[in-house]
Amino acid sequence: MLNDSYPYYLANEPVAANQDLEVTDKFTGEVATRVALADSEAIDQGIAAAAKADEAMRRMPPYERQAILNHCVQRFTERFDELAMALCIEAGKPIKDSRGEVSRLIDTFRIAAEESVRMNGEVMNLEISERAKGRHGMFKRVPIGPCSFISPFNFPLNLAAHKVAPALAVGCSFVLKPASRTPIGALVIGEVLAETDLPKGAFSILPARRDGADLFTVDDRLKLLSFTGSPGVGWDLKARAGKKKVVLELGGNAACIVDRDVDLDDAIDRIIFGAFYQSGQSCIGVQRILVHEDVYDETRDRLVEATAKLVAGDPKDESTFIGPMISTGEAERLENWISEARKAGGKVLVGGKRDGAMLDATLLENVPKDLKICTEEAFGPVAVLSSFSSFRSALDDVNDSVFGLQAGIFTRDLYKMMEAWDVLDVGGVIIGDVPSWRVDNMPYGGVKDSGLGREGIRFAMEDMTEIRNLVIRIP
Repeated sequence: MLNDSYPYYLANEPVAANQDLEVTDKFTGEVATRVALADSEAIDQGIAAAAKADEAMRRMPPYERQAILNHCVQRFTERFDELAMALCIEAGKPIKDSRGEVSRLIDTFRIAAEESVRMNGEVMNLEISERAKGRHGMFKRVPIGPCSFISPFNFPLNLAAHKVAPALAVGCSFVLKPASRTPIGALVIGEVLAETDLPKGAFSILPARRDGADLFTVDDRLKLLSFTGSPGVGWDLKARAGKKKVVLELGGNAACIVDRDVDLDDAIDRIIFGAFYQSGQSCIGVQRILVHEDVYDETRDRLVEATAKLVAGDPKDESTFIGPMISTGEAERLENWISEARKAGGKVLVGGKRDGAMLDATLLENVPKDLKICTEEAFGPVAVLSSFSSFRSALDDVNDSVFGLQAGIFTRDLYKMMEAWDVLDVGGVIIGDVPSWRVDNMPYGGVKDSGLGREGIRFAMEDMTEIRNLVIRIP
């Protein structure tokens, strides 16, 4: 269970400044714990401490950074059940999904520990012409400097880890603003980091109100901003970030194509998971399902049958698959989108009902493509079915979106696989599975309104470093 209250972490130290932030149990709606809330003065102090710690972090040898990351792996493993239950309570995430996220937290820090000792440069042959005779070149990667991280509510452990772990691996100090709805996981990460010998000021983890957190974006002492969250907020932050490098992991309305030659048993199992795991609150959750007309009726009927069997309820119950959305307001928003689709001629095949923050797993068909449920990010347990006759037209439909994060393709045709990889304007194409699949060492990110840059430890480490060139002239 949760503690009665949690401090924030300022320059590596716990600070019980207040108990101003109430964190609710997302299923019951009751206050589960209280958290210290950082004001602008504390944020300024955290940034100043990160800037002061920059040189010490740069000078840490890789084996010391690796030891810190390995300590985190050990402690997260020891606190596995505690972390899973905290996540279940603060995010309303079903306990099985919560355990999965803790496993990914551990994986992410383990991968970072491995990568921390193999961040290498390259020797280059510069003698490409007569004027370069006698020149020898090489480059290395150096830490970019103090980083600002803003993480979202839906994966409060793992998406914070995808910022914190690579920063530690390369030697960057940082300040982290976790989502105010789900700050506990990040604060436990802070508690574990406080057990290590990181230089003073290496990290601060500061829950804060959005309207008081401008310094995370605009302060010039910070050299990189990494934000995961909604597109509207993300692009606004980029516009105000000044000279610092910006990495954005934003939203999507991910599509999944089901061709006529696939194993439907397998495809249906995976689509049900991709559309409805953690109540659809994933930027790569399956939102648009495009099915070949030859197998459309069977696929639709079987998806409806499987969706109707999903167990909704208390996320602490082992049998629960659908828990609450993050808030009643978000559930009401999506209920309104479903209603809009129904009024425009769309058919609710299953689900569509709401009780507080609980929204039924819902499938729709015959929805006009210009409605919000198709064009925007649903971020909840709703998916829309449609049919196609030609594979290329299905690819065009996937691309007909302002987003481009990941797409899933169920096909056994090698040529169609290669065509999808060539044609789809997305950050990742997943063959034989849903777009919702991710492993923590792969390059992950999107194009168009889905963001800038890539996460995945090695790729985040590249963003958190600069290339420093060396040229040697031998007379």
